[in-house]
Amino acid sequence: MIAGLTISGLTLTRGERTLFRDLDLDLKTGDAIALTGANGAGKTSLLRAIAGFLRPEAGSIAFSDADANAIEASEARAHEVHMLGHLDGLKGGRVAREELMFQSQWLGRSHDGIDDAIEILRLKPLLDLEVRKLSAGQRRRLALARLIGSPRALWLLDEPLSPLDSGWRAVVGAMMARHLAAGGLIVAAVHDPLPIPTRGFDLGARS
Repeated sequence: MIAGLTISGLTLTRGERTLFRDLDLDLKTGDAIALTGANGAGKTSLLRAIAGFLRPEAGSIAFSDADANAIEASEARAHEVHMLGHLDGLKGGRVAREELMFQSQWLGRSHDGIDDAIEILRLKPLLDLEVRKLSAGQRRRLALARLIGSPRALWLLDEPLSPLDSGWRAVVGAMMARHLAAGGLIVAAVHDPLPIPTRGFDLGARS
């Protein structure tokens, strides 16, 4: 299980533009990092690089276990990392139940994970509706359900609360707090503060 993430000397580019150079960041179990900065500062790109979807120009991204032993990046990303993008990544033609089952099983569902996700995010009334008919907030709740349905150590979240009202933000905050208390890690790109204690990291200050 991932217990540490170490980013050293990271340089990312987009087209001809350098987003940032020589970025260093270190996380251990129970840490939550809130990435801030103006649009275009590289918040989403950093999440994508950690997830393995974007190749850095320079630097390294390393994962480790509780004994500080290195974990092969491909294994860590395949089995211990959740990436939840700004777009929900849901298939509109499926009913919500099918989409939840597909997402959770594809990512390695736990025995009770789907039932827990349905209860915590109050998805039962939505399960027989087509995803395309759900509101933005309902779709976000369905997308967030994969974090519970298929538990993984490192959550990479891009504006996870943006379509949610204050009540649902509190629910998701409680989800995050439980995840951290169980030894998880969170890196989130945000414009608004998360409803949990975080360590801020301002990419805009590096531009």
